[in-house]
Amino acid sequence: MTNNIKGKAAIGAAIGSAAIAAALLYAGKRKKKNEPTQPGPIPSGEKPETD
Repeated sequence: MTNNIKGKAAIGAAIGSAAIAAALLYAGKRKKKNEPTQPGPIPSGEKPETD
């Protein structure tokens, strides 16, 4: 009986860790889309004023 329980626990752990990995990958891809992009060069050729 202990072998059966260990097998089920191993399968459950594998499924759980795969689900966590998938969630982290999805969250990582989703967060990258929301990052602001840097603006391109100033078209007039003037240096931008910064504080």
